[in-house]
Amino acid sequence: MSNKLAILCSGQGGQHPGMFDMIAHCPEAEAIFNDTKEILGEDPRVFVKQENTENLFTNRSGQILCCALSLALYAVLQKYLSKYRVLFAGYSVGELSAWGLAGCLTPHQVLELAAHRAELMNAVSPAGAGLAGIAGLPRYLIEDIANKTNVWIAISNTEEAVVVGGMRENLDLAVDLALKAGAATARCLKVAVPSHTPLLEAAVAPLQQTLLAMHPASPGAGVRLISGLDGEPVFCIQEGAERLAKQVGSMVRWDACMQACVETGSQHVLELGPGTALARMAHNSILAGTNVRAMEDFHSLSGLLSWLK
Repeated sequence: MSNKLAILCSGQGGQHPGMFDMIAHCPEAEAIFNDTKEILGEDPRVFVKQENTENLFTNRSGQILCCALSLALYAVLQKYLSKYRVLFAGYSVGELSAWGLAGCLTPHQVLELAAHRAELMNAVSPAGAGLAGIAGLPRYLIEDIANKTNVWIAISNTEEAVVVGGMRENLDLAVDLALKAGAATARCLKVAVPSHTPLLEAAVAPLQQTLLAMHPASPGAGVRLISGLDGEPVFCIQEGAERLAKQVGSMVRWDACMQACVETGSQHVLELGPGTALARMAHNSILAGTNVRAMEDFHSLSGLLSWLK
């Protein structure tokens, strides 16, 4: 492998009962599991095995679980990554994980912040709101549909693939119009809050206040941390904190984050977290020529470690 590696931290949506199985018994991850138990209220390895899998997708538990997995995986992999120059980027709540992996926050702070972020979002979110995914249409058509149905582009994945947010009845209309216009896919997502839209703007200021009170550090030496708000690197930690909080109520530019991976010469990309959504997007984007893997592409930890070596 070359010495440039991009680590992408997953957002919500891919949680499942086996998400911690690969590292469930790794001693390096035990401290993360203990911190998560304190904040979640139950050991995450046990929590995800419960019969009611819908509990995995509530906003608070989903955000905590996604961060916990990225943090725990990194704790296991960290000693194998010392020879690499690493770029960290996170998708939605995954950006909190990226801050932890970059050394800006402790794992416990990341998990606390994830819980508080979810609580703030829940408190200001109107009832009956959410997100939907639309792919396979030119951007001008997507923007036209969004304007007609009073929804917002919440996440820009590519020019032809976005997540939109708004009230559920408006999202249903947007999905219907997108399918009629020939979208490859258009469907509502298992998310109960309209993340990254103006409907959550009231959560931005208190989240920023909480983040700054944690006294985050600058990214570690040789580490590049990318802001999801605009794809730009975080150099000034206060400005970075402002952007991290702002993305709750503003569009996330994941396409710009992938462009940052290209511009920094990352030839290898690893998704840490539940699911493989970010790896799939990377394969279908300007990162198509890179060596892209998701943690869940591997059947065992030894397979993942062999790929890293």
